[in-house]
Amino acid sequence: MLRALVTVVLLLANLVLFGTPIMILGIVKFAVHMTAPRSRLRTRVILILSGIAERWVEMNDRIFDWMLPTRWEVSGIPDDIARDRHYLIVSNHVSWVDIFTIFRALHGRTAFIRFFLKRQLIFFPIVGQAAWAFEFPFMRRRPGKTARDLETAWRACQRYRHIPVAILAFLEGTRFSEEKRVDEDSPHAHLLRPRVGAISFVLASLGDQLDGTIDVTLAYPGGDVTMWQFLSGKVDRIVVRARRLDVPAEFFTAEITEPGPPRDRFKVWIESVWREKDALLATLV
Repeated sequence: MLRALVTVVLLLANLVLFGTPIMILGIVKFAVHMTAPRSRLRTRVILILSGIAERWVEMNDRIFDWMLPTRWEVSGIPDDIARDRHYLIVSNHVSWVDIFTIFRALHGRTAFIRFFLKRQLIFFPIVGQAAWAFEFPFMRRRPGKTARDLETAWRACQRYRHIPVAILAFLEGTRFSEEKRVDEDSPHAHLLRPRVGAISFVLASLGDQLDGTIDVTLAYPGGDVTMWQFLSGKVDRIVVRARRLDVPAEFFTAEITEPGPPRDRFKVWIESVWREKDALLATLV
């Protein structure tokens, strides 16, 4: 309990330390956007924001190393990735710890990572406003709102064309649990069914600019992990396996965002990737 409380206090202090200037610069970025949406000044502000966020990630990692006994086993990160390029990252989703894990695994290797968030989180103090400043796509994820969510993803990807970025997509759309797996009749033992909505818009919007796709598999040997268990030092190992994923060129098209044969072929391809991931997880958990 004491370990967890101290870790939480340190993480919150780090969030305030770096989140406050991010919020202030976010207001500056908004003002610049209102007057000159495509100006070099706006791009410069976004890059400064990313630099501050990288320091936040670095300090989080130090806090984890100071406070927690967790061993991080990371392998397979491609050697030729760089921070000034565009990448798509796809991953399974197990726990809230996943975000910190992926940030740690790719810190200093790619540009600052953006990912899709639930719209409600925009009201979370500091975190929501910082995510807004970084132009994270906020998704409604409610029945009847799918079209608006896909439009949000499209607009965000269009803006990302002008800055280095790594876009993280949890294709399952929600955290894995055995109950969810059974409810949706997933054919996989360790995964939910992948959803292709958001990722199809990333590929259609940035396909010609993407420098690569990185497939990340997350595993927590010993069972499901909660954030509190992690902060309490009860997670002995976190395993990250990564690889470069070669996306067929035929899927860098807007046709995969609409019903039809191209989208059907894309779904089949994603399912094949997920089968490989499920087989790998069987050896890790």
